[in-house]
Amino acid sequence: MDPRFVDVADQLLLIEQELRGMGWWAEESPSAAALASQAPFCVDTLAFEEWLQWIFLPRMKAILENDLELPHASGIRAMAEETYRERLTEVGGLLEALGAFDRLIGGES
Repeated sequence: MDPRFVDVADQLLLIEQELRGMGWWAEESPSAAALASQAPFCVDTLAFEEWLQWIFLPRMKAILENDLELPHASGIRAMAEETYRERLTEVGGLLEALGAFDRLIGGES
């Protein structure tokens, strides 16, 4: 098992907490068609926070649960900064959580 797994799992929980705290956690899944988008981050069918909840978090949890190899790099904070560029202060906690995830994946402290 990768020694980062526990820290990554904790970071995923923090990302979920941030989404919930902002009221961006949905109880109902988007349509199967929306989830099947082939566009990066499903930009054509989902809001970024929906992509985090319904694509990113489940995929990362599956990697951890199945003891699979973690990605070698992540630039998810940069995507969030671009998406939320007009309200960076409002999403500061989420950006911090995503940045910490990026650093963990990149092998930084």
